[in-house]
Formats: sequence, structure tokens, C-alpha cells
Amino acid sequence: MGYQWIIDGLDETWSSVASLLASRPEEDFDRPTPCPGWSVRDILSHLTGFEEFLNGAPVPTFEGPFPDYVRNDVGRFNEAFVQAARSVRGDDLLERFRGVTGESLDRLRALSDADWDRVGWSPEGERPYHRFQETRILDAWIHLQDLRDALLEPDDDHGIGEEVVVNRFEAALPYIVGRRMGVGEGFTLQVNLVGRLGRTALVRVHDGCGEAVASLSQAPDLEVTTPVALFWRRAAGRISAEAWLATSATDVRGDPAAARALADALCVMI
Repeated sequence: MGYQWIIDGLDETWSSVASLLASRPEEDFDRPTPCPGWSVRDILSHLTGFEEFLNGAPVPTFEGPFPDYVRNDVGRFNEAFVQAARSVRGDDLLERFRGVTGESLDRLRALSDADWDRVGWSPEGERPYHRFQETRILDAWIHLQDLRDALLEPDDDHGIGEEVVVNRFEAALPYIVGRRMGVGEGFTLQVNLVGRLGRTALVRVHDGCGEAVASLSQAPDLEVTTPVALFWRRAAGRISAEAWLATSATDVRGDPAAARALADALCVMI
């Protein structure tokens, strides 16, 4: 089956979440995380509730005004599950998480290749089902790192999840440069990612659109060198534009205004 790697990526990431949160004192579930507005409990309820929804459960009714960090329909959808579980004990919520993710893995293993290729609803719009589930890896893996950061237990997790995250955010660079930075025709960008999944990404603006290119004929207008971990954290909105540019691990060569525009535009998580 061509999409077994997606099932493996979800299983790997969900198992890491469950292992990290096992036997935790209740107060650990109330620790704040790098995900704006959410605690450890909130992240676990989001991951649990979304899988319960995919397995047929209704979306809870949200009570009261949405918090300021909720900015779109996807955020409102997610917040309903988070609010509904705020009074649930952490170990009970973890048991629900284990149960529903096991159900999801069983459901995915039963899919045919045609099921994986079928286009349908996703938070990103109409997408093939394999793209939707790949996005589930991205979401779960980033939240796994949120949990690790909140619990002060960082780990070198270089599995399928990291590859999905870095590849997705690299693939977003042409859109970021062409549509979000506000730079002119012919602008060129070089991003050097440093680390296990390090690579160099080259983008230029051509006919008003950003496009990935294999090489540049001259030095780029903007060159940014940064660790893989800082790149995806900025793209996921876990660190600010100011923090990303100010850290000594990020080196900028070129127009400072363009660098700030890139830092502002780089956050692409829904």
C-alpha cells in the first residue's frame, strides 16, 4: 500500500505523545505551551477531539466569545473541542487519546488506494485524503514538540514527522515570497537550513509569482541561514519574527527590510 508511510508517521507521533504524557501529575496538564493560548491539556484535547470528529463524533457547541488567539474558522472549530475538555482530568483525556488514535489507525489501515486518493474536505480546503492525513502528521508532530517544550523534555525526534514539517514549510517559500512579502519582480531569496534535514532553498519572483529554482545567476537579494528547528518553529508561529531574526543562530545577508518582511510572512500555520 503506497501510503503506509503516512500510517507509520501518525503511529510514531501519536505513540510519542502518549509515552510523554503517561503517569504525569495533574498539574503538568495545566502547563502553558508555545502554542498560543493552549496548555498541555488543551493540545491533548485538540488532538483527541479532532480524531474523535473524524471517527464520527459531533463538534461540541462553543460557549461564550472566542479568545483573541482564535482568528479563523479552523481555529473556532478547534477551540470547541478544547473548551469541551477543560474539565477532564489529564489521565482520563490521555486514555481517550489512546483509544481514538488506535481506532484511527485501524480505519486508515483498512483504506484502499482509491480511498487515499479521493478528494474531499480538509481544513486546507478540498484535498486528496492522503494530503489531509499528511497534514495530520504535521499538526501532531508540531504539537508533540509543543508538549516537550512545555514539560522541559526536548528530544531529538527525527522521524517521519520532522521530514513532513520541514518539507511542507520549504514548499511554502515560493508562496511566501511571491504573495506575502511584498517584494518586486526579479527578487531572489536563498534560505540555508542547517541541521540533519539541512538544505538550500532558492526562490525568485517571476511574472509576479514566487518560484523555486535550482540555481541563481548572481548573489541573492536576501540570504538567510538558520537552523532547521528555528525555521519550522517560526513557520509554525512558535517563535516571533523578532526572536527569529535576533538569535545569533540566524544569519541575514541583504536588505534588512526584506529580512523583516520574510520573518513576518514566514508564519503559515492556520
